[in-house]
Amino acid sequence: MDEPIAHVKPLLRTRQYREFTDEPVSEDDLLALAKVARWSGSSRNSQPWRFMVLRDVDVIRRVAELGMPQTRSLRTAMAALVITLPDTRSQSISLAYDDGRVAERVLIGASMLGLGAGIAWVREDVRAAIDDLLGVETGRFVRTIMALGHPTDHERAPRTQPGEARLPLDELVRFD
Repeated sequence: MDEPIAHVKPLLRTRQYREFTDEPVSEDDLLALAKVARWSGSSRNSQPWRFMVLRDVDVIRRVAELGMPQTRSLRTAMAALVITLPDTRSQSISLAYDDGRVAERVLIGASMLGLGAGIAWVREDVRAAIDDLLGVETGRFVRTIMALGHPTDHERAPRTQPGEARLPLDELVRFD
């Protein structure tokens, strides 16, 4: 295997999971993922997000039902990391970028811990109900919730043949 590819292989293998076993996520793993979220980069180092770690499975399931189908991964998640953002329309583009950066890092961090994570997106039409349920402070809102857990064997199974999950490199990248 080409040496540079070997070094980034964990990134190439990171994926989303939407079905989890009922095995709890350890407090150490949740703390590690909270630290990953904290240390994510942000536009101008503004660190606009605040995080909530959910361990109450009943609350996680209620959030799942409120936001279906975008929150389906929360139907079996044993924990979740909620990303809240300031409700500032003038910063919507940079906030979306920062939200995506932290979500991707949590996906990678979960993978490195032997866990799975899935990005659950909160639509505007259910945002107020979810914010209310979670007690999100005034002036902030939830756009992304990271479902966390131990993926089922079915979820871990490849969905496509090796090399078929992505377009070929030469269709996506042009080197000068």
